[in-house]
Amino acid sequence: MFALSRRFTESYTPTPVPAATSAGFATGTILQGTYRIVSPLAEGGFGEVYLAAHTRLPGRYAVKVLHRNLVRNGEALTRFREKGGSVVLISNAPRPGDQVIRLLDHLHVPRETYDGIMTSGDVTRVEVTKRAGQSVFLIGPERDHTIFTGLDAPFSTAEDASYVVCTGLFDDEIETPDDYRDLLAQLRARNLFLICANPDVVVERGDRLIYCAGALADAYAALGGEVYYAGKPHRPLYDLALGETATARAARSLKGDVPLSRVLAIGDSVRTDLKGAHDLGVDCLFVTAGIHAEELGHRDDPDLATLGEMFAKAGHAPKAVTRKLVW
Repeated sequence: MFALSRRFTESYTPTPVPAATSAGFATGTILQGTYRIVSPLAEGGFGEVYLAAHTRLPGRYAVKVLHRNLVRNGEALTRFREKGGSVVLISNAPRPGDQVIRLLDHLHVPRETYDGIMTSGDVTRVEVTKRAGQSVFLIGPERDHTIFTGLDAPFSTAEDASYVVCTGLFDDEIETPDDYRDLLAQLRARNLFLICANPDVVVERGDRLIYCAGALADAYAALGGEVYYAGKPHRPLYDLALGETATARAARSLKGDVPLSRVLAIGDSVRTDLKGAHDLGVDCLFVTAGIHAEELGHRDDPDLATLGEMFAKAGHAPKAVTRKLVW
C-alpha cells in the first residue's frame, strides 16, 4: 500500500490510490503509472518513504509504501478482535488521531483491524485545552498547525507567549538543535513550560539522521526547563490509550476493565515501544521486521545474537519476539 503527500504544504489530504506493498523500489520505478521514484527518504516499521516526481504534474511528492507484513498483521489483528480482543494503535505523530485514521483509510487499512488510534498529537491537544485562551509559541513547521484546529490557542512570539509547544524543527532539512541554542535559552530565561508533541529524537531519512522535537525538548530540559513529553515511551500517551480501550470495549458490549497484566504492547522500536512497555509494566511483543530490521541483518531472518545484544544494551527484554503478527 502507499500514500502520498505533497511536500512544503501546510495541509494536504492524500488522494486515494490502489493498494500497493513494499518491494524495495529502485530509482526510476513508476508506481501506478503516475509517480516516478527519485530516491528513498526514510524507512520505519510501517514501510518506506520515497521522494517521487509526478509523471504529468510539477512538484515533488512523498510516497509511503507499506510493508507487505502490515497487510498480514491486519488480518491477525482483525481475527484477534473477532475473538473479543481490543486493539488501540499509538503513534508519536504530532497530529490528531483522526487525521491518522483518514490516512489509514486512504491506505486501505480496514477499520476492522483496530478499535482506535491515540497519538502524541492527541495528548498535546489535551494539554493545550487545559490552557485555553493562553497564548502559545509554536516551534515546528507550518504543516503541524493542524494540531491546534478547533482549540483556543492563539499563536504568539517567544517574547510574549505563555507556554511553548514543540512539534519539530522549523526546517529539519537544514537545521540541528545547535541552531536553537539561543532560542531555548531565551525560553528558559522566561521559565516557560514546554510541551513536546513528538518525543522522537531523530528519524532516518535516506542516509541521514533528521532531528525531531524530542531533541529540542531534551536540550531544553538540560537547561533546567520544564518539559512535558506527550508520546512514547512516556506515560501520558499510554494512559490515553488505556482510556480509549475501555471506551471501545464498552461500545462493543465487552468487559470494560482490562488489568495491565492482560495488556500486550506490540512494537518494533527498542527506544520507544520496548521501553514504554517496560515503564508501564506490561508485556511487550517485539517485531523484528521493522525499524531495526537492517541492524539485525535481514527482515525475514534476524540475527538472534545481535538481537540479544540490543536488548541487553537497552536493559529490557520483551516477553516474546516475532517477525510478523500471525494468527
